Amino acid sequence: MRKEHVNKMKRLFLFFVFTIVTVLTGCEPLKVLDPRGPQAERQADDIMLSIWIMLFIVIAVFAILVFMLIKYRASKLDKDYVPPHIEGSHLVETLCVGIPVLIIIFLSIVSVRSNYIVEATPKGYEDTKPLVVYASSSNWKWHFSYPEEGIETVNYLYIPTNRALEFKLYSHGPITSFWIPQLGGQKYAMSDMITTLHLAADTPGEFMGRNANFSGEGFAENTFNVTAMSQAKFDEWVKEVKETADPLTEDKFNELLKPGHLGQLTFTGTHLEFLPPPTPENGGHDHGSHKSMDDSDSELHETEHHHTGKEN
Repeated sequence: MRKEHVNKMKRLFLFFVFTIVTVLTGCEPLKVLDPRGPQAERQADDIMLSIWIMLFIVIAVFAILVFMLIKYRASKLDKDYVPPHIEGSHLVETLCVGIPVLIIIFLSIVSVRSNYIVEATPKGYEDTKPLVVYASSSNWKWHFSYPEEGIETVNYLYIPTNRALEFKLYSHGPITSFWIPQLGGQKYAMSDMITTLHLAADTPGEFMGRNANFSGEGFAENTFNVTAMSQAKFDEWVKEVKETADPLTEDKFNELLKPGHLGQLTFTGTHLEFLPPPTPENGGHDHGSHKSMDDSDSELHETEHHHTGKEN
């Protein structure tokens, strides 16, 4: 009877291992572990470092568990065995407390350093002029305004490679979270302030972007497509949009803000001309930018004046 039970447990264990292996081999690679930019690469390295540390701890704990089960198993001891009275061990207590404390300190230092790195302009792009994109959300879509280029897209984003990207995030509705896993971590977009996110794409390709913060029934489809291309192709795309796309009017934008899902849309001009983002003057805040608010307001004012001159 005992032998049958052991065989049954072996078959169950093998089935369990086989199931895990087949499921994992059918999964797509995690996007966060397939970085295509310096910010995402730093975060992927931190994730893998944490995984290796946790894996070492798990293996060590299970090894000690197996050792204790074998060394002190009941069948090895005499029937009249009485365990000795032990007050405690300063060495064991020091190890049990000290090792977790050291691990926490180490991971805290790594996390703080990484936070400063990913919040700044991507490494290697400090001396280049970034592409500024105002990314705003509404139920349940994303609006991307290119103030320098004078164009706006809905639910898709074109970016040049090998150039710093500076996203100005805010929301026309509930709090959302802007996230392109292969380029960097997520950051909140709120209705009363601007948050700044610095990213860059090292290689051309197509990436998935989404809202990572629950914002109602349409949250699951609150996604957008990202295409990274060379600067020359990006300039060609901007030129083509200006020649073929319809202008974005205030009435049209108000229609776009209504709750619902849309496909990909392209316009000349931006909603920044008639509905500027939150600033201290209209009750908002600018958080996370390296520029002063006066500089940002001045640039936005110059952009609006330039666009108005072109339309006239």
